Amino acid sequence: MGRIIAIANQKGGVGKTTTSINLAACLAEAGKRVLAIDMDPQGNMTSGFGLDKAGAENTVYEMIMGDCTLKECLVREEESGLDILPSDSNLAGAEIELLDQEKKEAQLKKHLDPVKKKYDFIIIDCPPSLSLLTINALTAADSVLVPIQCEYYALEGLSQVLRTIGLVQKKMNPDLKLEGIVFTMYDTRTKLSSEVVENVRQNLNEKIFDTVIPRNVRLAEAPSHGMPINLYDRRSTGAENYRLLAAEVMKRRF
Repeated sequence: MGRIIAIANQKGGVGKTTTSINLAACLAEAGKRVLAIDMDPQGNMTSGFGLDKAGAENTVYEMIMGDCTLKECLVREEESGLDILPSDSNLAGAEIELLDQEKKEAQLKKHLDPVKKKYDFIIIDCPPSLSLLTINALTAADSVLVPIQCEYYALEGLSQVLRTIGLVQKKMNPDLKLEGIVFTMYDTRTKLSSEVVENVRQNLNEKIFDTVIPRNVRLAEAPSHGMPINLYDRRSTGAENYRLLAAEVMKRRF
């Protein structure tokens, strides 16, 4: 039975999509069967894998609205062993259209439950907001991985997402767990980065990944080439760190 991990943080610009893309790619590189789902209307995960957002006939939006099956909007990357459910700007309309549906917060779960056993990992890239799309992802997920940037306001964003996880546990998904927190955009030249890491570790030590993702030029370049970092520059620091993160995720047991 596969593990469904939502990558979520209500604060934008924390490396959420970068983590979603590269964690999924590195899990697949390690021989795991992986499904990556783009639940963000911006579609950055979709383009980050080199897919044409404008040219996709069927996306997560059509699937959630019942216009196609999961299989019909699946894009298979046979070389990497990775399946992708793409997104585009139409998904923003689902927020309003879902309001009239029964069990509106469980529409994604309805589609994932039948295929969960086919994958080792299902990685969901959530929008940077507490939206109905995010609630759908958290209702479907087994756990939540929270990327936080090593900056002053990171702790504020972390407390918000932890409150959201608590609400979803109470109302929709009592089995939802915190997969862990991963520090991103770590800058070894600044004292602030190490202070943020230390501050969070003091409060949530058992839930923090050992792997820290540093600022890395090659990591920043990879999305513009439509490639995860392990394919764009497999020997880069960014690629090595996401492989280490993938290894930690594979070892985790709940």
